[in-house]
Amino acid sequence: MSRVLTPSQTIGPFYFGTITNAYRHDLAPRGVAGERLEIELSLHDADGAIVPDGLFEIWQANSHGRYDHPEDRRNLPLDPGFDGFGRASTDTAGRATFGTIKPGRVPWPAGGLQAAHINISVFARGVLNRLATRLYFEGDPELAEDPVLKLVEPARRATLIAKRDASGVWRLPIHLGGAHETVFFDC
Repeated sequence: MSRVLTPSQTIGPFYFGTITNAYRHDLAPRGVAGERLEIELSLHDADGAIVPDGLFEIWQANSHGRYDHPEDRRNLPLDPGFDGFGRASTDTAGRATFGTIKPGRVPWPAGGLQAAHINISVFARGVLNRLATRLYFEGDPELAEDPVLKLVEPARRATLIAKRDASGVWRLPIHLGGAHETVFFDC
């Protein structure tokens, strides 16, 4: 009897059975302080085709610029109805939506403030480790001062900047590779 090795898997059979049970795409229920936003992320492969089975996680500060995290001990208000974390899978059109609030600015360790942003983690088939990126808001006057955005080659900064459409939804396409590849950060 010959033996054949079982092929490896990048994301095991646990993926949609475990991770998806913790979905939470509406981060800001009624009563949470701040400007309410709807965000739509879309996921595309290197050829621009949609990825219908990906997963996004977002993490952000509240409207006062404070993270709901034990290491954020700044004297800023916490909102008991807002923990700043959400998770959603892409649909058959490669999209995932989140209801949230516009985050406040947070400090940069070397000094100054970062522009309002949302941290995004991307999980997808063929991706062994999460990919980390950010969403900034088009038209935000603080973009020119943001220390992280300044580290990005000017021609590629647009891959991090969401645009607001006529219906008020902030949209950001995420490209895993190719000519329009999104800027991803080492974590």
